[in-house]
Amino acid sequence: MPLPLDEFLELRKTLPVLDVRSEGEFAEGHIRGASNIPILNNAERKAVGTDYKQKGREEAINTGFTLVEPRLKSMMEETVKVAAGNDVLVHCWRGGLRSSYFCQFAAGEGIRSLALAGGYKTYRQRALVSFDAPLHLIVLGGLTGSGKSEILRALKVAGEQIIDLELIARHKGSVFGGLMMPPQPTTEQFQNELFEEILALDHTKRIWVEDESIAVGKIFLPEAFWRRMTLAPVIEIQVDRPRRTERLVHEYGPARREDFLEAMTKIARKMGGQHFNAAKEQLMSGDMFATIDLLLIHYDKVYQTGLTNKRHRITDKVTWDGLDPASIVAELTAMRPALSH
Repeated sequence: MPLPLDEFLELRKTLPVLDVRSEGEFAEGHIRGASNIPILNNAERKAVGTDYKQKGREEAINTGFTLVEPRLKSMMEETVKVAAGNDVLVHCWRGGLRSSYFCQFAAGEGIRSLALAGGYKTYRQRALVSFDAPLHLIVLGGLTGSGKSEILRALKVAGEQIIDLELIARHKGSVFGGLMMPPQPTTEQFQNELFEEILALDHTKRIWVEDESIAVGKIFLPEAFWRRMTLAPVIEIQVDRPRRTERLVHEYGPARREDFLEAMTKIARKMGGQHFNAAKEQLMSGDMFATIDLLLIHYDKVYQTGLTNKRHRITDKVTWDGLDPASIVAELTAMRPALSH
């Protein structure tokens, strides 16, 4: 009998999860930790779909069996390897024919498999609902280079609950945020990973999150979650400009000059021609400190406007020397801002 989602999520803590959708579906978005063993690959799925539309359900099923048969042995060998002597959890898109037939094939190899009722679609529906959960968020704000991400991770080390949006999105937020970073996930996979983080948290306790715009690189935050963030109390982290410049030079200095210039060109109009040309000149001469210092003229205006707009939500301001993020964790955790709901 197919498993309801809550039971499936509990069992996956000890059992492997097999996603039997096509590799294309899996790449677009999947359950964290799942292994992809397609019962129909991209081309086969397209062929079956064409037959379903043109010739009907029975002919499509026959086509599917014909296509699967040559790969069945290797498919089951991979399944045996992933199962490693355990039962396996299986899902397709809706919990229909693909997972049903896969479970039958696995049974022929002596592997007990348990299918997710409603398939991946049910998981996605739960994920989307989770973004409107009444989380007790506290937002870390501050000018660029003030170390918000490092402080957030230091809070986690200290036992606090956090949601690290930049880590999940694989992007640091600004036009420079993709430099020296791996490719971003799809929006769907980002949502899945955010759901997994929310799922693991105690919703009765505070959760720290870094101030972000609704877009983190090419990823857009779920609107419901974004609304929660815009209502949450803000603690502003303050670091003097020379230290912030130094921190940003350390962070972005190793980037290829060509990549940095390409990113900087995206904000040339907003910077103004004079400031952009001055920053470009410093960059090409190899003076990264002067380049960053000029860029902060633009970014400090943008961030300061954002903080001004949030002034009614800023409950505390904490000054930090920008060196050891663990040094201000105790001060932050001692604060008791009114929690958002």
